[in-house]
Amino acid sequence: MDLSVVDKRKPKNLKARREPYWQRLDVGQHLGYRAPAGTWVAKWYDPETRTKHYCALGEFRSLAPHERYGAALKAAREWLSHVSGGGSTGKAATVKEACEAYAKGRPEDAARFRRHVYSDPIAKVPLTKLTQKHVKVWRERLAAKPAPVAFRKDGKAKTKPRSASALNRDMTALRAALNRAFEDGDVLTDQAWRVALKPVKNADRRRDVYLTREERRAILASLPDDAAAFVRGLCALPLRPGALAELRADDFNPRTAELKIGKDKSGQDRKIKLPAETVALFKEHRKGKLPAAYLFVQADGKPWNRHAWRLPINEAVAAAGLTPQVTAYAFRHSTITDLIVAGVPALTVAQLSGTSVAMIEKHYGHLLQGQATAALATLVL
Repeated sequence: MDLSVVDKRKPKNLKARREPYWQRLDVGQHLGYRAPAGTWVAKWYDPETRTKHYCALGEFRSLAPHERYGAALKAAREWLSHVSGGGSTGKAATVKEACEAYAKGRPEDAARFRRHVYSDPIAKVPLTKLTQKHVKVWRERLAAKPAPVAFRKDGKAKTKPRSASALNRDMTALRAALNRAFEDGDVLTDQAWRVALKPVKNADRRRDVYLTREERRAILASLPDDAAAFVRGLCALPLRPGALAELRADDFNPRTAELKIGKDKSGQDRKIKLPAETVALFKEHRKGKLPAAYLFVQADGKPWNRHAWRLPINEAVAAAGLTPQVTAYAFRHSTITDLIVAGVPALTVAQLSGTSVAMIEKHYGHLLQGQATAALATLVL
């Protein structure tokens, strides 16, 4: 049946039946119209599995009656092209649905999607209709969005222009979600985001805010007890602040002096053998806690997070008369620097800090060069 006539006659004149009225578009490909409901459907026959697949296209009620057939035909051809090319046979997933599927078990990425994707127009775009323009415009909106720094005591948010490194981190999450959808066959090409989501080059600058031991002690002296305990842990180990905040009582074994780092950017668990001085610190904060309890907590018992530690650290840095560029990450940079200057091999430092040797060489290569020069001096006869 030529379904274009549906536009020219009243649907009620078509006999009501369970099976749609079908129009053949190609071998194994059909467009259907279900009367009297007024809904359109596409059908594809897979010759390999000998099964039929259907896709409900909708009613297109927002269009004038004479425009509905053309819209249904276009939607059917898009779906048929997708499935016949090897794509998934289900309804085309949207960007939001792709992000939700990827974010399962990834709370940090889920939070990024809530902040930057779900409330954005790109969220409703089906993956099969996603274009490079959609992604470029989303990137521009994200780059123009201020980044939160901290919340003041009066509850007002303090922001700053979004840095290139912050933009890269937020784009990485969306790129990973779209790549997963591409691998799963929800979309047959990554052309829409392959170029549009390329990271900004040289955005991750070398961490050059180094704190001397005296400066670290000055900051500790100005911190309240709960924040001082947390920062003391950052001074003792080259961990990311978020990884230290996630440590539970069960992660520290006082009998073997081993600390298990479970949640970290590296994505893999690792164990660190602690020296006696650090063991004493962790024993103190493990005392009397259940296995699942956080090792380091705020005075009200809540776990630490980047919004909680920023204000006390900023105030302590100001009280110590140091540059406001000092952040919680500066303690990690300082401890890694101390380890390298002390002659610890780059591989060992990378393992302790949960990063790669390549990243150590990238950010601390100038220190490693100094070690190499000193080593060369020993070769002179």
